[in-house]
Amino acid sequence: MEDRTSRRAVLRRLAAAGTLGAGGALGLLRAALASGHAGALSGIRSIKGTVTVDGQPASVGQEIQPGQTVVTGPASEAVFVIGKDAFLQHENSEFGVAQGSSAVVLRYITGKVLSVFGKGRKRLDTPTATIGIRGTGCFIHASSDNTYFCLCYGLAVVTPKSAPRMRRWIRTEHHESPFDIGNGKNAFMMRRAKVADHTDDELVMLEGLVGRIPPFHGKGYDVY
Repeated sequence: MEDRTSRRAVLRRLAAAGTLGAGGALGLLRAALASGHAGALSGIRSIKGTVTVDGQPASVGQEIQPGQTVVTGPASEAVFVIGKDAFLQHENSEFGVAQGSSAVVLRYITGKVLSVFGKGRKRLDTPTATIGIRGTGCFIHASSDNTYFCLCYGLAVVTPKSAPRMRRWIRTEHHESPFDIGNGKNAFMMRRAKVADHTDDELVMLEGLVGRIPPFHGKGYDVY
């Protein structure tokens, strides 16, 4: 209980000080803390633009169930919580949830999604890779011929679908090893990349929604 209280106190200080900047990340975390529900509510927490679940207009508070698919249109985004996991889905993106035989399967079908995960096995499926994780934060930009994968912190095992023998374990503390993962038709299969299209503010916001603080907080890393 003390750990939970101290985490919440840190999040309140971050929000009060404007540490997260002036954008939507700050506003969403402030609203959750003010309502007393940070870390307690699941479902869709915010919607911008056009967002659908299984082809129907989404609504704030709506739960995302196994078997469902979330789609965002142009200039749109959605923030949602599923259990102890939280997601920021950007525009023109498609994301789905399935239940595998031994782990939850999250389908990054196309587009950009930032995710933070609590404890427990998860399998992330993209068009070009399968990624196993246990309690991490990551950003994925998926397309039919490439997966950009940044393990923001934590441990993951990445298996290219076109070359399973190239399976690789990755451990990071703060965005150290982004990769592009090709589909076998590219000139590359796994290629180092740069950090792109996601920020530490967004990670703080997502972790705050599920009552946590990113492990990099307060350790003096460069800010993304």
